[in-house]
Amino acid sequence: MMNIEHTEQHQSKWQIPFFTVWTGQAFSLFGSNLVQFALVWWLTKTTGSATVLATATLAGILPGIFVGPFAGALVDRWSRRMVMIVADGIIALVTVGLAYLFAAGAVRIWHVYVIMFIRAAAGGFHWPAMQASTSLMVPEKHLSRVAGLNQTLNGAMNIMSPPLGALLLSLLPLQGVLAIDVGTAALAIAALSLVHIPQPQRRPTPAMPAGSRPSLWEDVREGLRYVWCWPGLFAILVMATVLNFLVNPGFSLMPLLVTKHFGGGAMHLAWLESGWGIGVVLGGLILSVWGGFRRRVLTSLTALVAMGTGILAVGLAPSSALWLALGALFFAGLMNPIVNGPLLATVQAAVAPEMQGRVLTVMQSAAMAMSPLGMAIAGPVADLLGVRVWFVIGGAACMLMGIGAFFVPAIVYLEDNYVEPAVSTSTPMGT
Repeated sequence: MMNIEHTEQHQSKWQIPFFTVWTGQAFSLFGSNLVQFALVWWLTKTTGSATVLATATLAGILPGIFVGPFAGALVDRWSRRMVMIVADGIIALVTVGLAYLFAAGAVRIWHVYVIMFIRAAAGGFHWPAMQASTSLMVPEKHLSRVAGLNQTLNGAMNIMSPPLGALLLSLLPLQGVLAIDVGTAALAIAALSLVHIPQPQRRPTPAMPAGSRPSLWEDVREGLRYVWCWPGLFAILVMATVLNFLVNPGFSLMPLLVTKHFGGGAMHLAWLESGWGIGVVLGGLILSVWGGFRRRVLTSLTALVAMGTGILAVGLAPSSALWLALGALFFAGLMNPIVNGPLLATVQAAVAPEMQGRVLTVMQSAAMAMSPLGMAIAGPVADLLGVRVWFVIGGAACMLMGIGAFFVPAIVYLEDNYVEPAVSTSTPMGT
């Protein structure tokens, strides 16, 4: 088993263990995206119901919102490597069960809802375990670059998975596509079994002396309190929650923008979605090579303003200028990883390793909390005012919040005013 304990011998050899895990997780992500595409397509063909698709979307979102803070607290208690192995195993196991139901011709709509919910809940444990492990495996100066690689991977999967999923569905029965996901999960588990990830030790505090163990709820409250007491992070979290509420509806209504405003069809929709996806891939590559400004938050704020101009341009594009919307979406996608990557790297670098599971899941749950409400009102607002209004509002909000944040010292000096973490016995590797 490869050991990544923090010794002189291993400080310069972090790439091998980290990228062993990263490659396994990349395969697993690919399989998960194929399954997501296949199940959504099956629901679409079987029911043709917008309500069914909305319910399936909620089944994939709600676990992350409600399970997240508790999952983060448990990740900080348990072996993060084992959390990822078990999460991958659960995802594979329930997928085998669903494949059997499809093969037997016994599948029902509610079966798909339940499986999507369980997969999302397992992912709610897997994501913080992986992100909290990254800061223990990667030298601090490379965290932004690794975040860029992750953004590139996600963008590439968003581009590749739909056409590959469609191709596989034309060649295989749906249970065959599900079997591919089981295989990729097995690869991820095998990669994790080869690597040792150190578990940070929790130091006793005056409120919690040595030998005692806080309750799960106390751990959750500690994560909430940590975010609340870091003024800059709390301000950014409020921004992210508002922006998700205002920006996400426009992207969920992209098909209506294409058909009702631009008068286009499926191919035009594919162009716009590909433009965004290619932008995300290139933006992640740029961040992985460049790393951003020395003060990471300035990288994110600058990119946020730029991304807002791209989203706004989509909403202002006249009906005869689909090419303008395509270019604007590409530019917004290019900026997206440069917004998100440095912020994640800041948290990974500043927060004590034994706190990262809780802090990261509090951030994720809070940022996602308003998304269901945004999607619920997206349709009625678009019916009344048109789809473009969501892009105009979302783009303007990104620009105004990004510019305004430059005048908020708590945000600009985010990396200087974080909560002083307890010293951990396992700290990020040196360079």
